[in-house]
Amino acid sequence: MRTSDKHSKIIEAAITVFARKGFFSARISDIAKEAQVADGTIYLYFNNKYDILISLFEEEIGKIILQVKLLIEKESDPRKMLQIFALHHMQLMEEQKELAEVLQMELRQSNKFMKEYRNTKFIEYVDVISAIIHKGQQEGVFRKTLLPGVFKRAFFGALDETSRLWVLSPDHNYTIVEAAKQISDIFISGIMTENQS
Repeated sequence: MRTSDKHSKIIEAAITVFARKGFFSARISDIAKEAQVADGTIYLYFNNKYDILISLFEEEIGKIILQVKLLIEKESDPRKMLQIFALHHMQLMEEQKELAEVLQMELRQSNKFMKEYRNTKFIEYVDVISAIIHKGQQEGVFRKTLLPGVFKRAFFGALDETSRLWVLSPDHNYTIVEAAKQISDIFISGIMTENQS
């Protein structure tokens, strides 16, 4: 097995194990067993469990950023671009449930991660939102008084909280598509210029 293949296999196994057992309860041996490699093999690629968590976050968020940018590049209307971002983010909950659970729950429970890790990939992800706002402002679609830095956090916060509840609760009286549409519609209607609304 090539080095890159083993690395990916360990990351995939870690997602499964962290989602099933939780980050704190999971052991390196659990990840090795899931990846079907020897315990010692893990240490050829990662220093410890925390290192695996950071690598997992960096790599998976990197893939998500690439996917959403490719989707948004096909659209010219900044309103539709925000809708695409919202839908893509929410669909992760259905399409990659284990990953969503790790990103939503396990990362937040690691004080070490929250305090020490410089979250550049996450910043890059939410900056996709502020870039859309800048575009909309330049085109006269969104209000010039809108602060993109404030908006990106508010918009992401709404998506994030709805996603968190989706992961935590098995019963929903709405679909992921409905949730994404409602959130994006509420925010978009609040930031339109007068001649656009």
